[in-house]
Amino acid sequence: MQVVGIDLGTTYCAVSALDDRGQPVTLPNRDGEMLTPSAVLLLDDFSAVVGQAALDVAQEQPESVATLIKRRMGLETFGRTVAGRDYRPETLSAIILRKLVQDAELRLGPVSKAVITVPAYFDETRRKATHDAGRIAGLDVLDILDEPTAAALAYSFQRGHAVPSPQATLTDRPQTILVYDLGGGTFDVSVVKLLPKRFQVLAIEGDVRLGGKDWDDRIVNHVAETFMTTHGQDPRTDPQSLAMLQAAAERAKRTLSKLEHASVTVNHAGRKLAVPLSRKEFESLTRDLLTRTRLTTQQVLRHAGLTWEQVDRVLLVGGSTHMPMTTHILRDLSGKAPDNSLAVSEVVARGAALHAGILAAQGGGKTPSLSPAANSALADVIEISVNAHSLGIEVRKNADRANDVLIAKNTQLPSASSRVYYTLTENQQRVRVRVLQGEAAQADDCIPVGECWIEGLPTNLPKGSPVQVRCAVASNGLVDVMALDMTSGRMARAEMHRSSGLSDEQIIQEAAWVKSLQIQ
Repeated sequence: MQVVGIDLGTTYCAVSALDDRGQPVTLPNRDGEMLTPSAVLLLDDFSAVVGQAALDVAQEQPESVATLIKRRMGLETFGRTVAGRDYRPETLSAIILRKLVQDAELRLGPVSKAVITVPAYFDETRRKATHDAGRIAGLDVLDILDEPTAAALAYSFQRGHAVPSPQATLTDRPQTILVYDLGGGTFDVSVVKLLPKRFQVLAIEGDVRLGGKDWDDRIVNHVAETFMTTHGQDPRTDPQSLAMLQAAAERAKRTLSKLEHASVTVNHAGRKLAVPLSRKEFESLTRDLLTRTRLTTQQVLRHAGLTWEQVDRVLLVGGSTHMPMTTHILRDLSGKAPDNSLAVSEVVARGAALHAGILAAQGGGKTPSLSPAANSALADVIEISVNAHSLGIEVRKNADRANDVLIAKNTQLPSASSRVYYTLTENQQRVRVRVLQGEAAQADDCIPVGECWIEGLPTNLPKGSPVQVRCAVASNGLVDVMALDMTSGRMARAEMHRSSGLSDEQIIQEAAWVKSLQIQ
């Protein structure tokens, strides 16, 4: 069985695998394209279409097509019906994953295992949802990997275009790398330290609600308002007119990445208008979005305790970095020419394939078709990541509900921390542990990961009896909780009841339905 790396993107996806030299290779889909649009057309309960064909249909039948699913990960519903039915984001993502694997199997043979990437700034809830999507798709998900980490891995291993021998190294000298990852729906920036056999993430910042789609929306709004001024009607009020305008806006954005001028045509209510747009106008319309990436980039350097003089390379990742404005802002910030020597839309999937190979090699296994030299080289690589959000426990401080941080942001993973808390009442029989992610002092301002109950405390416990709580974060960002009743000495592994997400039974049920689908 083959192993693949999957970049499950907001707007486009890619799949990669390792060749016999340990070189990651992007696998084309059934249509011969390296990227597959993240669009799902549901025809009925028995069939679905994924990719460019679904995206094309979205312009005529937007109500039957799901797009931008990644922005809904971690939520209970997709947010609107698709072909008249409610779906969970995990299920829609699983349909995409199933299609990606089907196409990969045309070239690799059966695929059962995968590493799936997520934005580095995804919280635990979104990571768990992505992991569940993989399970629904019938995959053994080896790991959930941060996208900037995957990209930096791919750039590191491109030297010599292969892993030639057991003596191969990530770098000839220590290097500090900043990864600027602007995708279709999310933005991440990470700082990575490279040593010959060691890959260490130092700091992560990001914005899960900022991506190329936001640049598209600025064009949509600008053109729609021009249409309103001319014809007195708003094309955004009609789903079909809006879908066609959104597609035209994305095309114009791509054109402006290569040319100084483009035009966006809008059709609505029997009227048609072509709106010219220059690159300068586009950059003016989106200046605040670019500034958000600038501030986040400066912040990650502060968290890493570095200056620009200490950064050796700046890597561009994500399809939205094709926009010239991103290169300009990074050159202005860093004084360095950003590196986009690898295909920025494929590099994350390639890094995921490398990570899968590293996991297989270090687990004593071997990636099929990988040479002994390449397998040995991968086995020697040490990977160290950090958590993007602080992990804490909700506690009472007088009348307030506060976030008591146990594991600080940008702590090396895996990590665990314990703290002693005290019962609030006499003869308390159980204790609720509510787990939070975030930096805010107030519990309500943080992201609730879930909660668990420590049951069966000894009878007649006095008020203020100690209970030790231990939180752990795995290398993939998933959270686990344990507790110790210090009076009886009994350890309890508390089952986490997440604020959102699927149970094992629901995953099995959704997986059976996805498996029954005919996916094109």
